[in-house]
Amino acid sequence: MADFNLTHSDPSTIILMGIPGLEAAHIWISIAFSMLYIIGLLGNFMVLFVVGKEQTLHKPMYLLLCMLSLTDIGSSTSIMPMALCIFWFNLKGFTVGGCFTQMFVIHMFSVMQSAVLVAMAFDRYVAICNPLIHTIVLTNARIAKLGLVGLIRAVVLMLPLPLLLSRLPFCSRIQPLSYSYCLHPDVMKMACADTMSSSFYGLFIVLSSLGLDSTLIILSYIMILQTVLSITSWQERLKALNTCVSPTCATLLFYTSLISLSMIHRFKKKVQPQSQILLSYLHLLLPPVLNPIIFQNYSTNRKNFLTVRVVKHWNK
Repeated sequence: MADFNLTHSDPSTIILMGIPGLEAAHIWISIAFSMLYIIGLLGNFMVLFVVGKEQTLHKPMYLLLCMLSLTDIGSSTSIMPMALCIFWFNLKGFTVGGCFTQMFVIHMFSVMQSAVLVAMAFDRYVAICNPLIHTIVLTNARIAKLGLVGLIRAVVLMLPLPLLLSRLPFCSRIQPLSYSYCLHPDVMKMACADTMSSSFYGLFIVLSSLGLDSTLIILSYIMILQTVLSITSWQERLKALNTCVSPTCATLLFYTSLISLSMIHRFKKKVQPQSQILLSYLHLLLPPVLNPIIFQNYSTNRKNFLTVRVVKHWNK
């Protein structure tokens, strides 16, 4: 393959990492990643197409699925073009501006996906704990507003990241990043100046977005579990829990891989770099593939249980 690497001495260039030790297998790895990427695109575009085509599916729960599909498409697409350049052409040099843009997009979609999972947990809470007001509280307009608020929050929170880093000087000899794409903690270490403000702001983002979102999700499912345990019929309990399986699996898939990647990055000296980089790709490529499968039976189970719960509340 032709080597288009830019030199390390160029201060305007950031060097991305391939998969060290597996350079000979880059082509085969790229084929596997490309297949995951294409399958994820097909699955999520199919969700968008079916919901958009079928008028009967223009309901809040399907809008949430569409939002999740859009975040999955965006997060995987944000890394694949540059990854393929590394695997196919060994093009590891990335401009600082391009790296900042990719960093902003990756983190923005991550925060946006977290917001969608919170909305899904809230949908489950209202449907199970207060089914009579479900159709009143969660309308199409309110779901669309929640999606817009989630997008605005993600953009507003992430916009200062590249702005803070752009004010810092970068070393004339930049070491390669730990991953095959740009993440804030990695890029921040490339600066030849005090990064305290950028570091504190990154921590603020984690606590105010992912930390807050995960707390709200946990509280929602705790209240759901309390309501489910108060149901006398075992069959109704199982039906209620069954409607929570898909959103819970999607939440665990997102947060488990994210936490695992964060822990590996923190203790990376004890972890092989190949494992670290492969997990970083799987974190962004697996959810788009699995989420359409996870939610395949979500709507049917949800609709059946909601109907039963509303009837029982009216009979009381």
